[in-house]
Parts: sequence; structure tokens; C-alpha cells
Amino acid sequence: MPELLALYGSVIFISISGVLMPGPMFAATLAKSYKNPFAGTWISLGHAVVEVPVILLIYFGFARFFENQAVQVALSLAGGAMIIFLAVSMYRARLEVVAQKRDVPYSAFVAGIVMSALNPFFLLWWATAGSMLIMKVIPFGVGALAGFIVVHWMCDLVWLSGVSGLVYKTHNWWGGRVQLWVFVLNSLFLAGFGGWFIYSGITSIL
Repeated sequence: MPELLALYGSVIFISISGVLMPGPMFAATLAKSYKNPFAGTWISLGHAVVEVPVILLIYFGFARFFENQAVQVALSLAGGAMIIFLAVSMYRARLEVVAQKRDVPYSAFVAGIVMSALNPFFLLWWATAGSMLIMKVIPFGVGALAGFIVVHWMCDLVWLSGVSGLVYKTHNWWGGRVQLWVFVLNSLFLAGFGGWFIYSGITSIL
């Protein structure tokens, strides 16, 4: 039991270090939180829809599938294109969201799924660093794996829910111009990630 608790402690530490790093899910959370204080919760649930099957596949020995270059290239190109599309949608909706109090044209749940499933670096992380954590859980059995999944996911849930709640409560204090710039910067941030995904996929082929 002490060994398992120590392992969970390392999972929390490593998970938080990854969760706090700004990425596509964080940008999507900021955008969706204008209209929904629970956007972060829904995004983390969408994230779990992708993440839990990935963890189970690695647990049962499919880590090499996610290390396959063809898989990574396909995800880089498709994921980059989709994230750029979402970035453009966010940019086009900025005036309606700020001035007319409408929402961006995709749900938080869908955003969580897309930002995870089409993120090649998310899958690569699980196939490498994440798989090492999973291998340490194996000797403790399936029950420990379930605990591992819950502990890791709770880090995403708490952080993204906290961010969305804070943004929802305070965004009216920012002023219209600041809010518009938040959407512009988020759109550029997402587009940058999408462009990087495509670039990494093309360069890996060449």
C-alpha cells in the first residue's frame, strides 16, 4: 500500500506538470468559459473519452501502435487541420461572443474530444512517458489501474474546472477590447498548434 500511494503521488506530480502547461485544451477552455462556468468540466470529460481507452490500450500492450510513424503522421496532418479549423471558427465568432453574448460554434465536450484525439503529442506522451507510469501500475492489478485513471483525470478536471469557473465569473470585468484580444490570441494560439502539428507531420515524412 505505501508503494502504491507513492506511485499515485508521482502520478499527481507528473500530471499536474503537464496539465499546467498551456495547450489546445486550455485555449478551448478559455473560449468556452464565457458562456458556461462548467466548460472545463465538459472539456475534461471529452478528454477522458479519448484518454481512458488510450490508457487501457497501453495497459494491454498496444503502446507500439501509438509510436508508429504512419499513425503519428496521419494524426499530425488531420489533427493540425482540425485544430486550425476550430481556431478560425473561434476567431470568426469573437464579435458575437463578446458583443452579443453568443457562444463559439462547438460544444466544450466536443472540444475536449477533438483537442485530445487529434493531438499527436498527447498520444506520443502516453506511448512514452505515460506508458512507463502504466507499467509501474501493472504489478498492483486492475484495481490500481482504475485508481491511476481516476487520480490522473482528477488533475485535469480540477484545473480546467477552476479555470472555467474563474473566467466565467470575471470576464465581464475585463472590458470589451480585452475580451476581444483574448479571443484573437486564443485563435492564434490554436492555429499555431495546428500549424506545428502539420509541420511536424510533413517533416517526419521528409
